[in-house]
Amino acid sequence: MFHQIGEIIILGWRTLCVSGHIWRQRRKVAEQLFEIGNASLLMSCVLSLFIGGVLALQSGPVLAERGLASVIGQLVGLSMCKELAPVMMAILIAGRIGSAMAAEIGSMRVYQEIDALRTMNINPLTYLVLPRIIAISLALPMLVIFAILVGWMGGAFVAAFNHQIGVPIPLYFSNLKDAVDIGDVFNGISKSFIFALTIGLVSCQQGLDTIGGPRGIGRSVTKAVVNSIVLILVLDYFLTRILLYID
Repeated sequence: MFHQIGEIIILGWRTLCVSGHIWRQRRKVAEQLFEIGNASLLMSCVLSLFIGGVLALQSGPVLAERGLASVIGQLVGLSMCKELAPVMMAILIAGRIGSAMAAEIGSMRVYQEIDALRTMNINPLTYLVLPRIIAISLALPMLVIFAILVGWMGGAFVAAFNHQIGVPIPLYFSNLKDAVDIGDVFNGISKSFIFALTIGLVSCQQGLDTIGGPRGIGRSVTKAVVNSIVLILVLDYFLTRILLYID
């Protein structure tokens, strides 16, 4: 475990050292950004809508019994901003995009395409790793903003049309506005940026370390997804503590 964490840190440092070449790779960054957004937007919409709805459905009746139904907007708003949207979108991207990154780079490693790049004096970090990390670091925060808005809407619909809750949509958003400020949204965006870097580095590192043919590619994909999710949850705890201390 510590060996893999060390390799991830070293890969991050080596990628940072070649980050000056990012302008030359702007086309690949744009291609990766479009691919990530195109592959994840619909899934993130469905996932966020139902996360917000389920959160309102579970907590709304309990709050209504205690005469606190009006605060459902505050609960859904803060939960989506600070925790649910960044964590769930990061897990979605780890499974959907991180696995694809690990498989693509792993297949290039197994079939000696990366060695061919080195033979042509092309740095694999500049050509393969850097554009993917930049793209996922831009895409995930944007998806989190989208997920927050969709999750709020999901909670509003459930709160308005569930007879046990019965909170009108204007009242829902009025209370949400009173509780949520720009700092709470920035909280989730900052988390998502760290999660995106983690997913990109873990997936690329597993792809570059792939050995053993097609079976090795499968192992690398599995390890990339599992390690990313574990690190996301671990980092989420420490980032939450840091952000709470800052607040």
